[in-house]
Amino acid sequence: MKITEQIKQPIQEEMELFEKKFHESMVSKVALLNRITYYIVNSKGKQMRPMFVFLTAKMISNGHINERTYRGASVIELIHTATLVHDDVVDDSNKRRGFFSINALWKNKIAVLVGDYLLSKGLLLSIDNNDFDLLKIISVAVREMSEGELLQIEKARRLDITEEVYYEIIRQKTATLIAACCSLGACSVAPNEAETIEKMRKFGEIIGMAFQIKDDLFDYTDGPIGKPTGIDIKEQKMTLPLIYALNNCSPEEKSWLINSVKNHNKNKKRVKEVIERVISLGGLDYAQQQMIAYQQQAIKILKEFPVSDYREALELMVNYVIERKK
Repeated sequence: MKITEQIKQPIQEEMELFEKKFHESMVSKVALLNRITYYIVNSKGKQMRPMFVFLTAKMISNGHINERTYRGASVIELIHTATLVHDDVVDDSNKRRGFFSINALWKNKIAVLVGDYLLSKGLLLSIDNNDFDLLKIISVAVREMSEGELLQIEKARRLDITEEVYYEIIRQKTATLIAACCSLGACSVAPNEAETIEKMRKFGEIIGMAFQIKDDLFDYTDGPIGKPTGIDIKEQKMTLPLIYALNNCSPEEKSWLINSVKNHNKNKKRVKEVIERVISLGGLDYAQQQMIAYQQQAIKILKEFPVSDYREALELMVNYVIERKK
């Protein structure tokens, strides 16, 4: 059995019902919108975010969930999907999870409007049901994700990202959404248990940090075609392996690396040399150590809860995040 199926096992029924509810939450009177949302539903990814919502809710409530949990999972997936649709426009990307992106099939104007529509559907799903506590959690996440993206753009222009700034960028860009999933799961079943909600928010944030570092490592490790991709270098993204290398090399090496990333990032041979240099300077090993440190922090938080199928599934999820191959 694949690890993702093992993780899903304790919440199999909930995930099936969620898919139905999620599809219903997207329905519109506009035929074009329905065509696009149908396409989105059928090209879905692993659905890790709703899985975090359900596993968290069931772990802290001894297996009991309610309609608020389903709404929380739907809201997070609507918001997440909206950000992906907008990201593809911003990045001028034609593919998403092996499928054509919305902007590739229907052009940018429609993609932006569809993203806005999904965002408003997510917010209204909370408002219409008076889930203002859930709405606050998701609204904070949307604000932070936007700030993180803009901070990265601002810093990328100067290639002067410190390790501290890098952590802040990935906390806002990636970790904040997984933190929101776990907060929503906890809040949906235990709205008055502020300490538990905060503990699960912290758990989600930590595992989100590990998730992003793992993504950054893919640029330097063998991909599906048997060689590192170097995509982040081509896009002048400052990730942890490169930041570490820049902080731990001679002034000559530093200026060569910065010049390569700034001015030769389209040169395949030069990008390959950058990857080799970053690896030899220990950038890869350092990033892996940091990722494992986050993984261990996340496991430590989970150990504070009683043993259950849901806790075990979350532990599997934590390990999957750093062991996945794509």
